[in-house]
Amino acid sequence: MDSSRRSPVPASVPLASLHKGDRGVVAEILETDAGIVGDSNGATIGRRLIEIGFVPGERVQVIEEVWPGGDPLAVRVGASVFALRRREARAVMVRPEAAGGGQP
Repeated sequence: MDSSRRSPVPASVPLASLHKGDRGVVAEILETDAGIVGDSNGATIGRRLIEIGFVPGERVQVIEEVWPGGDPLAVRVGASVFALRRREARAVMVRPEAAGGGQP
């Protein structure tokens, strides 16, 4: 295949940067950066995100944003839906999928 025709591999972005209807695949959880969640409990939040299913390779979809402010996000991961604050969602790094990329 001609390398000039390959789609670029999407870079990882924080889940918090996605909007309603956006989908992606979890790339990693930033477990030890307290600055991500704004307090000294960063590792605890990262561990909890992993425990509830935000693991590398898992598909996610933002299904709702509360307005005004867009906080919290309702996110589908696997067959479950969770509400995450944007500051928590910043710890979940995802590779965004193109529109129509399939079901999470």
